[in-house]
Amino acid sequence: MKCIGIIGAMEVEVSRLKEKMENVKITKKASMDFYEGVLLGKKVIVVRSGIGKVNAAVCTQILADVFHVDAIINTGIAGSLNKEINIGDIVLATDVVHHDMDAQGFGYPKGQIPQMQEFSFPADAELRSLAEKICNEVNPDVQVFQGRIASGDQFISDKKVKDDIVHNFGGFAVEMEGAAIGQAAYLNGIPFLIIRAISDKADGSATMDYPEFEAAAAAHSLNLTLEFVRRV
Repeated sequence: MKCIGIIGAMEVEVSRLKEKMENVKITKKASMDFYEGVLLGKKVIVVRSGIGKVNAAVCTQILADVFHVDAIINTGIAGSLNKEINIGDIVLATDVVHHDMDAQGFGYPKGQIPQMQEFSFPADAELRSLAEKICNEVNPDVQVFQGRIASGDQFISDKKVKDDIVHNFGGFAVEMEGAAIGQAAYLNGIPFLIIRAISDKADGSATMDYPEFEAAAAAHSLNLTLEFVRRV
């Protein structure tokens, strides 16, 4: 791969990556700073997209149009949708889906984008397999899972809302950017990998869990991302 795009929604998810880069050139597009340089011997573009699906999609399209990246990695944190997945564990997306897309009134299943054949957008299997192997090495204290990640423009902190998402989509984790990045990458023919470290349980305990575990979860994701860049 000649160039890898790395997206994090928040600064905590990309700041340490930026610190380790060399020969950095910063380009501002759509109010986002794209850090172009070398990370562990690989050409990368590291960017904080901002939170939410629109920011994430715009960011991905810029990586495609302006920087012509060969692959996109989205690193960050998420809420768990599976009782077996605990705070600090890693989820690698097999596919991503919009849990807040609802055109049932037109006969589409919930999550289906009207007039598109795809219900969900598949992450690259080879990138995912490599990431799982690396994660088991660099984060031996946590579990790593592969499964669907559901995205929507809302922070999930209500158990009923969480249960509805699980019922409709059977996801492993829930967050606010992955499906937009996956859809934009898919439309541009760019392989992508979504990495999520679990920071909360996406239920009534979220406000208690999130501040305490955000930094640790981001660190697990960072460990994986750095070693992944080194080997890919």
